[in-house]
Amino acid sequence: MSTGKINVSVENIFPLIKKFLYSDHEIFLRELVSNATDATLKLKHLTSIGEAKVEYGNPIIEVKIDKEGKKLHIIDQGLGMTSEEVEKYINQVAFSGAEEFLEKYKDSAKDSGIIGHFGLGFYSAFMVAEKVEIITKSFKDEPAAHWTCDGSPEFTLEPSDKTTRGSEIILHIAEDSLEFLEEYKIKELLTKYNKFMPVSIKFGTKTETLPVPEGSAEDVKPETIEVDNIINNPNPAWTKLPTELSEEDYKQFYHELYPMQFEEPLFNIHLNVDYPFNLTGILYFPKMSNDMQMQKDKIQLYQNQVYVTDNVEGIVPEFLGMLKGVIDSPDIPLNVSRSGLQADSNVKKISNYITRKVADKMKSLFNENREDFEKKWNDIKIVLEYGMLSEPKFYEKAGDFVLYPTVDDKFFTLAELKENLAANQTDKNGKLVVLYASNKEAQHGYVDIAKEKGYEVLLLDSPIVSHLIQKLEGDNENLTFVRVDSDHIDKLIDKEDTQISKLSEDEQTNLKTVVEEFVPKANYSVQLEPMDSAAAPFMITQPEFMRRMKEMSQSGGGGGMFGMGNFPEMYNLVVNSNSELATTILQTQDKTAQESLVKQALDLAKISQGLLKGEELTAFVKRSFELIK
Repeated sequence: MSTGKINVSVENIFPLIKKFLYSDHEIFLRELVSNATDATLKLKHLTSIGEAKVEYGNPIIEVKIDKEGKKLHIIDQGLGMTSEEVEKYINQVAFSGAEEFLEKYKDSAKDSGIIGHFGLGFYSAFMVAEKVEIITKSFKDEPAAHWTCDGSPEFTLEPSDKTTRGSEIILHIAEDSLEFLEEYKIKELLTKYNKFMPVSIKFGTKTETLPVPEGSAEDVKPETIEVDNIINNPNPAWTKLPTELSEEDYKQFYHELYPMQFEEPLFNIHLNVDYPFNLTGILYFPKMSNDMQMQKDKIQLYQNQVYVTDNVEGIVPEFLGMLKGVIDSPDIPLNVSRSGLQADSNVKKISNYITRKVADKMKSLFNENREDFEKKWNDIKIVLEYGMLSEPKFYEKAGDFVLYPTVDDKFFTLAELKENLAANQTDKNGKLVVLYASNKEAQHGYVDIAKEKGYEVLLLDSPIVSHLIQKLEGDNENLTFVRVDSDHIDKLIDKEDTQISKLSEDEQTNLKTVVEEFVPKANYSVQLEPMDSAAAPFMITQPEFMRRMKEMSQSGGGGGMFGMGNFPEMYNLVVNSNSELATTILQTQDKTAQESLVKQALDLAKISQGLLKGEELTAFVKRSFELIK
């Protein structure tokens, strides 16, 4: 037996490990199972190139709990270590076993899936253990070794009678970490971090029922057997080629990733690139809600099938943070700060690649089956619209597949919109006016008036629509978007043929004075317009610019610089000077009767905009019943 001091540059590294190396203590199991996987994959590689003259077989990694003995065992059938290797790799922390291995076999080891986390990763065991043992036998014909350390720099190293190849790590769990002796906790951690590790992981056993042989009597009970409980899927879908997978395989993998997600995904995008960086993965478009925040942190990041995080900010373009799925890349540095990650050139390339891949997939889905794409539009639009605003490279490609639906469920691309609307919706200044509603029920009356004129009305109802149309107007000359309730229809699309007012100028001045007398000036600006006599007598509109700036400031950016976030709601009250009601108001001599007419008409206009609420609504209902007694 030999004893010695671990060769570290700090007098005692263990308190540092416990305190600073990992903020999350549960990570120890990920590290130890990763090391076991490493050792197994290294052996596979060495046998494949003839360097190790042993049978690789079908090795597994086993995790065992000994609750009474307060011990946790991680057992592998991998490379194993000689006493000298234990001395070198375990005691001399400054060296990394994986690094030396990679250096020696770097040309042939490129694709062998080596994680390279050895070295310090092993010492994460001391975050939860008061003593750690390693019992290990190398694939080389040398005696087994037994290393013990109690969390101080002292260790013991002695021969062991272990006869099978591989390593067994025994953690004597500390009093403050006894939760790691609970079966549910270890199962939870293995499922979280090691669900897709490339080597089978056994955790206990399970009972399986054997099929009853054909022709057996009805009362024959099926036999049961105990089998290894393999907790992971060593060959997840993203490690395969797209040609090897069916649509059903993609859906099954989605439910494997998200067992609590019952809805099917809408689309999947298989990522597979090996130059200029290495990246595989599958992204899914789930059904989206309009709440952009709720969706985040659903993409899982792996490094060679080892789970790392579901915070992929900086790696995945921000607008795709609402998708679900998996990204696996050995090229993503995991030991740098968030800002360092964002500055890393590989990470930037990965982000650009994913953006391009998503755009290409959307274009092909649109071209292959436009009808199906249109059906799914409402469930994916929030992601694509956000992408147009936040990623210039995505915006460049978006014209090929981003859709603009109408209130009648027709769908146009921007180019089709220009082509189809130009003849009817170009104003006297040569500007194409695209009318839209943000809520077709609430703005139904205004939509109806526009449709009577033969105009198309889009339905643009996502929370970022104000930002999006601002950008589209900036990039498309002579194109403007206006909401149908932002003015009366003849003003929205101003053609040459203007209506003539039936009222003289004096009568118009008198009418405006009477209406202003009974309408709150703080919220309404009264304007008289000579419209068709059949059009609504009173109409409430909200100027496009004011409303849009307010919406933009509320959804972040844009209007904030104008200080519009807390601006009071201001509306135009458009009075149709050609309506019969306008004449009646003018001719009524009784002030009380005049006031009653104006207030009733204002309330009716408010109802059409959904603005009549509370006390005002109660008074209106009461007054209306009085009128029909």
